[in-house]
Amino acid sequence: MDLRILERLRCPVCGDPLAEVTAGTARALRCPRRHSFDIARQGYVNLLAGRAPHVGDTAEMIAARADFQAAGHYDVISDALAAAATEAVVRLRATATPPLAPTPPSALCSASTHAPLSGQNCCAEVSRAKDTPTGVRVEAPAPDVGAYPLVVDAGAGTGRYLGAVLAALPDAVGLALDVSKPALRRAARAHPRAAAALADTWQRLPLADASAAVLLNVFAPRNGPEFHRVLDPAGTLLVVTPAADHLTELVDALDLLRVDPDKADRVAASLGGHFTPVSSTVHRAELTFTRTEVATLVGMGPSAWHTDPGALAARLAALPEPVRVTVAVQLDAHRPR
Repeated sequence: MDLRILERLRCPVCGDPLAEVTAGTARALRCPRRHSFDIARQGYVNLLAGRAPHVGDTAEMIAARADFQAAGHYDVISDALAAAATEAVVRLRATATPPLAPTPPSALCSASTHAPLSGQNCCAEVSRAKDTPTGVRVEAPAPDVGAYPLVVDAGAGTGRYLGAVLAALPDAVGLALDVSKPALRRAARAHPRAAAALADTWQRLPLADASAAVLLNVFAPRNGPEFHRVLDPAGTLLVVTPAADHLTELVDALDLLRVDPDKADRVAASLGGHFTPVSSTVHRAELTFTRTEVATLVGMGPSAWHTDPGALAARLAALPEPVRVTVAVQLDAHRPR
């Protein structure tokens, strides 16, 4: 795992820093108290403290989402997030005194290789919890978030949006968090500078305080207190929600879930007074789909849990082809209070 990401992670059991250890072909992250978390062969690490209350999106939903996103249908969302995240990082760096320049990875350690032995930290792993002479562990200051910004995607799904943001920020690293293992198998490969971890957004996030520069939340649950804890005070939370006319042509025709008219109020309530909204923009695209693409669109989202397959197939067959669909989302930027 990229050391610039690893140094921001924390044990979900005790909160201590984590180091990567190996035993043969097996890899894991382990804290000084010997809590250990396996790294799956697909590349993601399980950082759940206990069992998840749910398993998240299914393999079929994730496959449908990956196909739909790969076709570029939701690039309007990716482009908006990339632009907003770039602006957020520029602002964060400008708030530092003196202004921060990117830190090259080679500056993080004088060692030529990073191969920590079992139970030991490489000098580059920057374990900030130092042992004092009395044996009391003291948390040292957080890393310079602006020097190599960490972008966290909470509820990352396939990691497509995180990958787009990292492509726009060549000095940034990224962490995809999700409770769905099929999603994380894809998110772990979303970008060379990204890592992926199994984590429940409703629980304490496995991250150090003030360790993230940007936090993405796209069609996903929001944990206001935890988002506030892990974001740098000058960081930015970017929340994407469906606008009122999102997929409006399909809602009645296919009996899909409707956008909650109180969505904005619920988003504000979920952030619980921990954030101040600073901007809100709506991004739209008028797209043309085949019936097969519409079926993929339905299968990748929340309506997949609530739609009868037989009834859906009949309604799809009745749609005139090509199918014109409005994609409309609201992107809200928030800063920690």
